[in-house]
Amino acid sequence: MAADTKSPKNKTPKYLGAMFIKAELCKGCGFCIDLCPSAALAFSREYNRKGYHYPVLASEIQCNGCDLCGLYCPDFSIFAVRYLNPAHEEGAAKKEK
Repeated sequence: MAADTKSPKNKTPKYLGAMFIKAELCKGCGFCIDLCPSAALAFSREYNRKGYHYPVLASEIQCNGCDLCGLYCPDFSIFAVRYLNPAHEEGAAKKEK
C-alpha cells in the first residue's frame, strides 16, 4: 500500500502531510513511529550526535499531517503539517464538469 497513491476506496486522499524533525533533539524513543495511525514513519539508518536513530518519513503519500507524532513526542523534536492534496482538488473539479 505504500507505493499505491490512492486510498482503499480508490479515491485520491483529500489531505497530504509533511513531517519535520530536529534530529539532534530526538532520543529515539519511537513513540512517534509506534503511534502513527498511517504507519508513515520509520527509524533512519543514520544516527544523530547522541547516537540515536531518529524517525524519517518512510512513505510521503501515507502521511496525512495529523501531527500525532508531534503530540506524543516527549522531546518536541517532530511535528507534521497538513495541506490539501492538489490531485484531489483536480479530481473534484473534473467530477463537477
